[in-house]
Amino acid sequence: MYLHCRIWLFFLLFWLGQGRQMAPPGFVESSCRSRIFWMKLNKLLLQGKFFQLEINDPYAGPILLDEKLASRCGYVLSEDVWGNPVFRASVLGCHVANEADELFSLTVNIKVSSFSSMRAAMTYTYPMYCSYSSWASREIVCEENYMEVSVKTNVPAVSNDYTVAWMSALPETQNVAYQLWQLMFVSPSGRKRITVSDAAKLGYSFNNTLSRVYLRAPYHSNESDVSVVSGVNMNMVTSTSMYRQRWLLLLIDTTVSCPVDGISFTDTTLTWTVPSVIPTLVVQESTFLSKNILMGVDGRVIVNPEEKNYLLEHNETHIGITIPIGAEGGKLKSSTFGGVYGVIYSIDLFLEHTWTDADWQTTKYTVIKSITTPFMPQIPTVINNTLPEERLFNVAFGHFLPDVSLVAIAIGNVPFTLREAQHHGFKIYETPFSNRTKGFILEVSFDDPYVLKEYVNRNETKYTLLVNYTISVGPEMTLYYHSAEVECVIADIELPEAVGYCDEENLYLAIPIFGLHQYWNLYLGNKLLNRHVALSNGYLAATNSTHLILQIPLFAVGVIYEEVSFQKIKARFDVALRKVRTMETLQMFSVSCSFNSSAFIICHPDGTIMISAQMKTVPAIDMSKTKLRDSSCKPREYNEGHAFFKFHVTTCGTSVRFEGDHIIYENEISYEKQTLPGQSIPTITRDPDYRLTVLCYYRAKETLVLGAFASDPSTSPPFGSGTMVPRSNIAVYRRIRQALNIVSRVSKNESFVEFYEPNVAILKRPVEPVFLEVELKDESPDTELYLENCWVTRSLDFNSTPRWNITVDGQVVIE
Repeated sequence: MYLHCRIWLFFLLFWLGQGRQMAPPGFVESSCRSRIFWMKLNKLLLQGKFFQLEINDPYAGPILLDEKLASRCGYVLSEDVWGNPVFRASVLGCHVANEADELFSLTVNIKVSSFSSMRAAMTYTYPMYCSYSSWASREIVCEENYMEVSVKTNVPAVSNDYTVAWMSALPETQNVAYQLWQLMFVSPSGRKRITVSDAAKLGYSFNNTLSRVYLRAPYHSNESDVSVVSGVNMNMVTSTSMYRQRWLLLLIDTTVSCPVDGISFTDTTLTWTVPSVIPTLVVQESTFLSKNILMGVDGRVIVNPEEKNYLLEHNETHIGITIPIGAEGGKLKSSTFGGVYGVIYSIDLFLEHTWTDADWQTTKYTVIKSITTPFMPQIPTVINNTLPEERLFNVAFGHFLPDVSLVAIAIGNVPFTLREAQHHGFKIYETPFSNRTKGFILEVSFDDPYVLKEYVNRNETKYTLLVNYTISVGPEMTLYYHSAEVECVIADIELPEAVGYCDEENLYLAIPIFGLHQYWNLYLGNKLLNRHVALSNGYLAATNSTHLILQIPLFAVGVIYEEVSFQKIKARFDVALRKVRTMETLQMFSVSCSFNSSAFIICHPDGTIMISAQMKTVPAIDMSKTKLRDSSCKPREYNEGHAFFKFHVTTCGTSVRFEGDHIIYENEISYEKQTLPGQSIPTITRDPDYRLTVLCYYRAKETLVLGAFASDPSTSPPFGSGTMVPRSNIAVYRRIRQALNIVSRVSKNESFVEFYEPNVAILKRPVEPVFLEVELKDESPDTELYLENCWVTRSLDFNSTPRWNITVDGQVVIE
C-alpha cells in the first residue's frame, strides 16, 4: 500500500507539471456553501481571452465540461450579476471525491487562451474542498439546470397512506435484478422501469454513497410532469429507486419537485414566490411543520434581510422574497431596446426551507434562482444649470449607471470627439449623483459660434444650445443617441439712440451700426431702407466705425413737412427701427428742423400741392396778382419776391396725364398783366410775361393708406415728386364725361391680394383703415380714371342714410 501511494503521488506531480500551473492571485475565488462548491473567476483577468473548464476525474482524467455533462453530473456554469464566470457543483457530483459523506474534493482545470480554438492555452489546476456532515434525512436542491434529491438509506417505514401505491410497485420489484439498482418513474403516461445506465442515457444520474442514495434529473424530461401548486408551476419527477438482494428488497422514494416560475415584477420591486407545502413531497400535510426559512444572495445567507431592505415573508401556502429593484447584492445593468435607453436588474437568490413531517424526519429544500427583470425604459434627463450672469451654459445629462460612458457630442449638428470638444473650448466632465448614478456636465459659452442666437423682445437675446449626445451603453458598448435643446434668454442688448441735426439744405441722422441688419433694420414707412432705396430717394449714406450717417435733402422723398409757408418750412424725417424677423417697431428715429426757402414745390400723397414761387422778372411784378389756371386760385401768402399757393390736384384747373408708370399732374402760375388803353392797339402793358409750369409726379402703382383717425393730411409722408418749369404756354386737357367700364373692390389688407366678396357687409371700427381699389377696364389711351365721390352706407342703397364720405370732388374727407 505504501509503495502504491508513492507511485500515485509521483504520477500526480508529473501530470501537474505538464503545461499546468497555479492560478494567478485574485483570479479564482471559491467556497463551500450549503453542500455546494462555489467557484468564481475574475472577469478582469479574462478580458480579451477565451476559457474552458475541465473536470478532473480521479480515474479518467480531464473531462471537458459541456451543457449535457453539467445537468447530468450536478454542475452549473453561468455568470454572476457582475459578469464574472461562476461554477457551482454539488458535493454529490459525478467526479467528486467523497470520504464518508463528510469530506468532499473536486479538482477543476481552467484553460485560458487568446484564441477561440483554445490553442496555446494556459491551464490552471484548481482543487476545491468541502466539509459537510449535517445531512438531513432528505435533501433537495433545485439548481438552474437540474433537480437533485438525496435520502438516507436508513429511512423509516413507508406510511400507511402511501401503502397502496407502494404495494402496486411490488410486482415490478420481482423483476429487479440482484445487486443492481433500477429506477421506476411514474408519470401521466404510465410507469417506466429502467436501469441506472439507461437512465443516464436520458440525462439522469443515480448513485449511492456510504449512507445515501441520490437522483439527479433534468428539467422537463419525458418522465416529468408539471403541476400548479399555490399558483406556482412545479416541475416534478416521481420516481422510486429499487435494489434487491437475496435477503433484501429496498425501495426508496426519490421523488423531486422544483419551481419553474413564481417571479413577478412591479416598477420598483421583484417578488419570488415558492410554495410552503409541496404535496408530492409532503404526503401527510397534517403532520407538516416548518422549522426554518433562510434566504441568501450570491450564495451567502442574509441573517437580517430587513437591514438591506429585503422582505422575507411566509404563510401557510407561500414563501415570498421581495427585493427592491436596485437593492444591494444585485446589479443594475444599462441596456438599449428599440433605440430606447433603460436598465435591467439582476440578482442571484437562494431559498432554504427546512421542515419535518411524519414520513421524513427532516427535509432540507434548497432553491437557487437567478432573476433578471424585463427591460425597464428610463429616459435620460437633461438638467439646465445655466448661469446667465456668467454667460455660460451648464447642462447635466443623466442619470446613468457606471457602465455608461460618453464617447462624443454634436453641438449644432457639428460632431466632436471628446478630445476635439475639449480642444475647442467645451468643458466636459463626469459628476456623481446621490443614488449611485452619474451624469455628464457640459459647459459651453454663450459666445461660442455654434450656439444659436436670436434677438427677442426689445433688448434680449435667446441663446439656444443644441446638443446630441453619443453614449456607450453596457458591456456590449451599444451606442445610444440623445438630443437636447437648452435655451436661455437674457437682457444683453442695448437699443441704439440716433442723433439728428441739419444744415441749410439737408437733414441728418447718425445711427449706431451695432446690431444693424443682425437684430434690426431701418424702415422708411413700410419699405426697407437699404442702399438701393436710399439712392433712389436721393439720400446719401456714409458709414464710419460706429455710425451710419444719413443725409436727406430737404425736398427728398420721405420728408414730412410739418409747417409750410412761403418763406419757411418745418420738416421732419422719420426712420423706424424694426426687428429683422418679426418686423416689430421698436422705436422711431426722427430729426426735425426749420428751413428758410425761397422757392419750392411739395407734392403730398393726398394730392395737395404747395408751391412757393419766386419772382425773377425784370421789371418786378406784383406777386399778389399771380394765379393758377383757374383765376380764382390766388396765392395764400405773398410778399415782394414770393407767392405761396396751396391747392389740390383736382382743383384750380390742374390737368393729369400718364407717362410710363407715373401719373403727372400739371398746373401753371401766371401773372395778370395790367393794361392801359392805347390809340391804335387796344391793350398796352409794361408788365413782363410771367408763366411758371408746375408738375407733380406720382407712381401709378403706389398704395395710399389713410385712416379715419388722421387729422392733418400734412402729417402723411410725401408721396410724389414735383418740379416747376417756367414756360410761356401749355395746353390744358379737358375732361369729357362718358360711360366707363369700372370695377371697384375692397381689400382685406394693404397687400391688395385678398378681397371681400361683393354685396357683403363689412364691419370696421372707426380707427380701422379701408383699402379701396377702383379699376378702369377701358383700354382707350385717351381715357383716364378720376375718383370724384366715394362714400359708405349701412345698406346697398346708395342714397340711404347715414352716409360717410370718403372722397368729395376727388379730395379725401376726414370725418
